[in-house]
Amino acid sequence: MNYQYIRNILFVILILFYLFAGVNHFVNSSFYLPIIPPYLSKWANQVNILSGVVEILLALLLIPKSTRFKASIGIILMLVAFIPSHIYFIQKGEFMIGTVLFDPLKSSIRLFIGQPLLILWAYWACKSDLKIINFTK
Repeated sequence: MNYQYIRNILFVILILFYLFAGVNHFVNSSFYLPIIPPYLSKWANQVNILSGVVEILLALLLIPKSTRFKASIGIILMLVAFIPSHIYFIQKGEFMIGTVLFDPLKSSIRLFIGQPLLILWAYWACKSDLKIINFTK
């Protein structure tokens, strides 16, 4: 398997990841609402909807090469904007949402390892020297 093929697959997975995450805000809003920090709870539904719309929009904007850079920067900024929510996970301690158990260790791993990896993945997608699939040919 060649390197370019793997990069293309990872790029498609990135698009699908954010499409799925965005749609999930609408399909499974009961998962997201409890993890919105208390200072935003007055607007929890709006925050959830906005997050879902932005994730879907940014995923779609990754497809055309002409908008890929802006979409990647948008994903990075969105991930940075989500950091207070991840800090809230840690502060909240151990809690369940549906069948998912969150504890401070998992939440810390998500914040200190998961978020940087997602940011790097989005950065990688916007690097101009990549020869990623051009879907708009």
